[in-house]
Amino acid sequence: MIIAIDGPAASGKGTIARRLAAHYRLPHLDTGLLYRAVGAKALAEHVDFDDEAALAVLAGGLDLGACDPETLKSGAVGEAASRVAAVPDVRAKLLRLQKDFAAQPGGAVLDGRDIGTVIAPAADVKLFITATPEARAARRHRELLQRGEEATLDAVLADILKRDQRDSARASAPLIRADDADILDNTRLDVEQSWQAALDLVERRRPHGGLHERGQ
Repeated sequence: MIIAIDGPAASGKGTIARRLAAHYRLPHLDTGLLYRAVGAKALAEHVDFDDEAALAVLAGGLDLGACDPETLKSGAVGEAASRVAAVPDVRAKLLRLQKDFAAQPGGAVLDGRDIGTVIAPAADVKLFITATPEARAARRHRELLQRGEEATLDAVLADILKRDQRDSARASAPLIRADDADILDNTRLDVEQSWQAALDLVERRRPHGGLHERGQ
């Protein structure tokens, strides 16, 4: 079974994807980490974000096994990731890696911006996780403060809105809901309610028969 999860920044799609992967014992790929890794490398090597050829070279040399989520969560890296993700050649370099992950025997759970539309258009289950920009900004603001980063709620909201615009307006694989994706708006849901709503949607959609699960 392939589960494709898309949605804007700070919508909670990553948390849901990880829990679904654990529940159904499927491998999970946060595709945003790939773009964060490229963005982080660009920052570290002082690569100009307008130099699309140089950014594509960084993407081409990316090692999936070296993508450490904890080191790629800073606000600066998130902004860099949003910028490199808008570069068509970067997306092209990372496309095959993501498609191969989705096509592995037994299936997988992937979350990102274009999973249901580009990476795995034939996925068995597609979810589009969303929330208002204000709700997402509040969540991201709490995360940053918990990691000891200084940030104002207004600044985080402005960044969320800018990233939404960039993700939705880019020419290559923009953030859009797949026609056959179920929408989960978790603006007024807590983490557990959002997880349960997502699980219910998957259970209604997934092919039954032979897939083992933990029953969490």
